[in-house]
Order: sequence, then structure tokens, then C-alpha cells
Amino acid sequence: MTGTAVDRVLTPLRSRLIETLAGRSDEVPAWVLRLEDGEDEGFFAPDSAAWAVHGGMPTLVAGVRALLLQALHPGALAGVRDFSRFLEDPLGRLAGTIQWIHTVTFGSRGQAVAGSEMVRSLHRRVTGSYIDGHGVTRPYSANDPELARWVHLAFTDAFLTAHEHWGGALPGGADGYVAEWAKAGELMGVAEPPRSAAALRAEIDAVTDAGELRGGPEVEEIVRFIRRAPLRRMLRPSYRIVFRAAVSTLEPRHRELLGLPSTPLERMLPLHAATGAVLSGARVLLGPQTQAELAARRRLARLAAA
Repeated sequence: MTGTAVDRVLTPLRSRLIETLAGRSDEVPAWVLRLEDGEDEGFFAPDSAAWAVHGGMPTLVAGVRALLLQALHPGALAGVRDFSRFLEDPLGRLAGTIQWIHTVTFGSRGQAVAGSEMVRSLHRRVTGSYIDGHGVTRPYSANDPELARWVHLAFTDAFLTAHEHWGGALPGGADGYVAEWAKAGELMGVAEPPRSAAALRAEIDAVTDAGELRGGPEVEEIVRFIRRAPLRRMLRPSYRIVFRAAVSTLEPRHRELLGLPSTPLERMLPLHAATGAVLSGARVLLGPQTQAELAARRRLARLAAA
């Protein structure tokens, strides 16, 4: 196949992938360009674990895994069902989540704080009630410390686990990433978030052991939606692998609650290698660095030259 023929195949695929992740493919989002304009180095340096994790392609798996694990907390799920645009505009919500992650990771300190405050202000209207894992009706708020903590735990565990499976070496190892990303938890109102991988996973185990998580019809509905996300047709084969990869990294008891138990056939399939191939392909399409990272590097170069 000639270079021109390859371009004819890859260009629309690249466009659809960027559209899925950023909301549009015809231009770099304005919020990304603004990351170049900050006046300090930010909370995380280029050699940080946060840059390594959030600039890598395993985040495609991590995002799916985080959604699945977060959905097991009935309070977090109630907020999604009652207020989120997830079912109506899942790609818009995905783009918003990516904006927050990249702003906190690659932006200046002021941008990270402002971005987190904006998310928290949106969460203030997210209130209601839910039935907890023990059958008790409880009020909820998206900014409630318990729910904010669970979202942080699920996010951190998902991104760390995906990187451990399909990413490279981490500066400071797993503990380095958890300790660094604790800052993001604090920005979202989480008090004393875990700062080691062992502490992180011990907290997730404690919540699970306490019976705070549950499955059921509402969880199964969101799982079906995540499994069959409304993507462009050309992205669906790769997404099926990404979804299976995310599920494969979950603990067996979380998989049971999600209605996604492991099967003998699944254990026989070369899922790890297939996922690696999909992520490598995504890296080819998107380039070696994200637009947010490139903007951050321009900011750092400007500050160093000043």
C-alpha cells in the first residue's frame, strides 16, 4: 500500500478518534491552547509520574475501568443517572473529563485550581437520594466527601492499573503516582487521600468489604451502555478490545457485581497483546505527545527563557 493510500485510511480514523476524545477534530480546543499561557510550572513536572500516566495511551483503558468501578457505588451512580449528560451526550462528558485531567496534570497551578473549582461548582446542583449497599435510603451530593473520595479512589486505581499493564516505567513507581495524584483529590475536596498504592487499594478493599458497593439492574444498565458506547463504526472493533481489557483488570468480586464474571474462553484469548496493539495504533494516530502536553512544554520553555 502506498503512502497516499495509507493516508486515505488513517486520516479519517485519526479524525474520528480525536473527535471522540476532544469533542471535535477540526481544531485544537481553546482550553488546550490556554495551557501555554500559565505563569508557573504547575503541580507536576515533565518527569513526574502524573505526566507519564496521563500522557500515555493506557488512559483509554483506564477511563473505561474508572467508569465501571465508580458505577458500583450507588451514590455515584445516582448522580450520573439523575444529572449527568452521560446517556445523552457521552462523548461530551468524556471530553469534559479529559479537559479536567489534562488541565490539572499539564496546566499551571492557577489553571488546575480554577478547573477543579469549576467542576465542583457544577457538582453543587447534583443532589438527591439513593439506596445504599445496605438498603438504606440516603441523601447524596456530588461534592459529598464520601462520594468525592470514592471517585478519586476509582480514578487513581484505574489509571495506575492500566499503566501497570500497558505502560512504561513510572517515576517513583506506583507509590509515586498515587502520592502525586493525591493533589488532584485535594483540589476536589478529598481530605487526606491515600499516598501509596497499598493505602489506595486497602481503602478500595475496605469500602468493598463494608458492603457499600452493589450491583443490580441500574448497574447492569450502565454497563450495557458503556459496553456498547455510541462510537463511530470504524472505532468499534478497537473499543471492544479496550472494554474487555478494562474489565479484565478488575477484581473478581467487582466483576461479579458488574455482571461481568470471567469466563474460561476469555482467559484463553491473547487480550493483553491485542490491547497493546490497539494502544500502539492509537499512539501512531495521535502522535507521541498530547496537545495538552505540547502546550505545557511551550509554557515551560517560555518561563525558562524569561
